[in-house]
Amino acid sequence: MTILFLFVALFALMLIGVPVAVSLGLAGSLTIILFSPDSVGSLAIKLFETSEHYTLMAIPFFLLAGAFMTTGGVARRLIDFANASVGHIRGGLAIGAVMACMLFAALSGSSPATVAAVGSIAIAGMVRSGYPQAFGAGIVCNAGTLGILIPPSIVMVVYAAATEQSVGKLFMAGVIPGLMLGLALMVAIYIIAVKKNLPALPRASFRQWLSTGHKAMWGLSLMIIILGGIYSGMFTPTEAAAVAAVYAWFVAVFIYKDMTLRECPKVILEAGKLSIMLMFIIANAMLFAHVLTTEQIPQAITAWVTAMELSPWMFLLVVNIVLLIAGAFMEPSAIILILAPILFPIAMQLGIDPIHLGIIMVVNMEIGLITPPVGLNLFVTSAVTGMPVTSVMRAAAPWLMLLLCFLVLITYVPAISLALPGWLGM
Repeated sequence: MTILFLFVALFALMLIGVPVAVSLGLAGSLTIILFSPDSVGSLAIKLFETSEHYTLMAIPFFLLAGAFMTTGGVARRLIDFANASVGHIRGGLAIGAVMACMLFAALSGSSPATVAAVGSIAIAGMVRSGYPQAFGAGIVCNAGTLGILIPPSIVMVVYAAATEQSVGKLFMAGVIPGLMLGLALMVAIYIIAVKKNLPALPRASFRQWLSTGHKAMWGLSLMIIILGGIYSGMFTPTEAAAVAAVYAWFVAVFIYKDMTLRECPKVILEAGKLSIMLMFIIANAMLFAHVLTTEQIPQAITAWVTAMELSPWMFLLVVNIVLLIAGAFMEPSAIILILAPILFPIAMQLGIDPIHLGIIMVVNMEIGLITPPVGLNLFVTSAVTGMPVTSVMRAAAPWLMLLLCFLVLITYVPAISLALPGWLGM
């Protein structure tokens, strides 16, 4: 009865237009009030405990670092470096946009931030060079999803907090899948560019390549600082996020000088607004997950699935279907916090590696970001290009098939995700 009321209340609230975060909080609160022996005061305590979760403290810092990088001209220099590296190839501007998304993803940890930063520059550049706008929009919309797969990733931080797994191990597990997906997008672009005879830039000289690389060096160095600091034991992922925010501010203001000290409060305010929005969703989702746990719903579902004697591959197929449907309607962090407590114990019972499960969930969340009606990357791309959302959906749809094929590969070849952590002895 409790589980039925919990989910009926959640979906009923969402159907009448209540925001997802509020729906999660209200459904959890009503369930506790009506069915649980817990006091109403436990609601406030649980919401307060969310803000004290040390791992989740990394999220505001990564968002702040991304805001400074976006405003401070780092994205433009990364795009120039990517174009100098691969722009001479047929379809090189589009390939360079994917490469720039991969580089910026390794700085921001956010998919919408990657689309906004790279798309605002790269798509306009492609259109000026003769590419169809829809082609450029579809590429950046999809390549921007790498922001949550290539480390550091905010969604991975949320999964680690929900399942008490190592953030560092998850970050390493995302490296090879992220590189593979980026390469797959580049190969697909090249094949289409050759067939459609899309333009290529003149080959950059070695001196020009060195010059663009030197200008982008300060941004590229942040990847080494974040990941090198974590795996050398110099600081934790949360501390790495704080270091990244300070470093990004210093580079934007004192190295590139694309920002003034007077503009900093505005950037901090915008990052703060985004952080509050995301943390509000997380707090309500964690309250919802708390109700699931206290009512022993995950344990009941685990026993039920175990009794069905599903094989691991069948369970993972069901997981992907559920996550793809959820991703079309909800924000990634909320999905992770609701479903991870349910799926995690079942996966452990079936012998599925928790890190592998985390990467599967992240790739599903990538697809959710470009799946209507709530795919966030679709709306960000629309805002950047001025195209109607329906046109962006059509532009992104062909590339979505590539991501679905990639999901199947990641799901059933766990070595792709687990190889690097294994080699590093993690």
